[in-house]
Formats: sequence, C-alpha cells, structure tokens
Amino acid sequence: MSGFYFGRTSNTPPVVKNLIIINVIAFVLYWILGRAGLINLNGVLGMFYIQSPFFKPWQVVTHMFMHGSMMHIFFNMWALWIFGKTLESVWGGKRFLVYFFVTGLGAAFLHQLVQYIELIPTINAVKAQYGFETLTYERLREISTSYPGLYQALRTPTVGASGAVFGILLAFGMLFPNTPLFIIPFPFPIKAKWLVIGYGALELYLGVTQSGSSIAHFAHLGGMIFGFILIKYWNRTSNRFY
Repeated sequence: MSGFYFGRTSNTPPVVKNLIIINVIAFVLYWILGRAGLINLNGVLGMFYIQSPFFKPWQVVTHMFMHGSMMHIFFNMWALWIFGKTLESVWGGKRFLVYFFVTGLGAAFLHQLVQYIELIPTINAVKAQYGFETLTYERLREISTSYPGLYQALRTPTVGASGAVFGILLAFGMLFPNTPLFIIPFPFPIKAKWLVIGYGALELYLGVTQSGSSIAHFAHLGGMIFGFILIKYWNRTSNRFY
C-alpha cells in the first residue's frame, strides 16, 4: 500500500481499535472457558441456522465477534486493521461502525438464505417422515443416524467477522481502486480493484462448487454485496464520494 495511506492512518482509530479488542477478548474467553470445560462460547454466541433448535436471535450479531482458531482471528483482525483504519480515517467512526454492522448483518442474511435453499428440502422430508413441525433438541438427536448431514449442519455454528471484513475490503477497493497492494505469495503489487474482483469471483466459485464447506463463502459475498449497496446509497444521498 502506498505511503500516503499509511501516513494518514499511522495511529489506529478508536472504532477499529475497540472492534479488535472486543474480538480478542471474546476469543480469549472462548479459549479459556473451553479449555476449562465450563462452556463453549461459540455454541452460545455463534450463529446457527434459523430453524436449528440451537438458534437464538442475538447470534445474528454476536457471531461477528467469535472465532474458531488463532489463525481465523489473526487474519480477520489483521485485515480489519490494515483496511479498516484507512476507511475510518476517511468516513469517521460513526459511519465506519454503521458500515461494519451492515456488512456483517448482510453476510449473515445471505448465509442464512443459502442454508435455507440447501437444507429446506431435507428438513421438509424429515418433518414429513417423522410427523413433526419443529426440530427440537430431542428430535434432532432422533434423526442423527438417518440424516447425519442435516444433523451436523443444524448443530454447527457460524462464527467470525469475515463477512464484515470482506465488506471492508470491498469498500477499500471502491474508494482506492488503484492503490497497489502486496499480497503473499505474489512477488508483485496488485491494484486494490483487481484484488477485490478476484476475491469476489473466487468466493462465488468456491461457494457454488464447495457446498457444505466449513467456510461460509456466501457470507463473504454477502458482506461485499451489502457493502456495495450501502456505498452506492451513500453516494446518491451525499455530495461527496464515499
């Protein structure tokens, strides 16, 4: 990235800093409490499919602050810091925070929608076969042998700030399209706009070809799509480019 953008964002602005702190604290608590055998925080604050008996409304928000591994949180927080501090310096803290939550919630929405499309035929078949309307904890255990794929999908939470982070990457590419970025393992710089397009295309390809993957590719796309819509909305209602 050019020295101009680094120079303007040498200090971490407050919203990015606090988001990173919250995510790190949540991960440390998840790790400590899990190691102690007290509680699996990801099972409480991670987001389950909406028809799962484990789903709770607050998970739509809290899942954005939970992570499953050290590498998972490291790369998300690194990207949040690298790109987010530049955006917050341009937008201000309030607008950046709004953008973070809109893209995170948009990612959750698209992820839930794709899960609905993938799971609803099997769920309807299970309900018809077993003669019940809702999936409770007891009924989920009952179908675990006959429908192991559905059983696993309904008891696996989605965690991570990746949806919002992909939205932040999209915003950086839109605001600073020609900024050169050095991305491992490429030995040459790539313009931000091409990086964004490449990531978007890759996530779409992986989402279609790797259905049921442990990585929520459509959540990443959701963050980018809702970020694009929000930036376009701001552009139409403002006399300056965002």
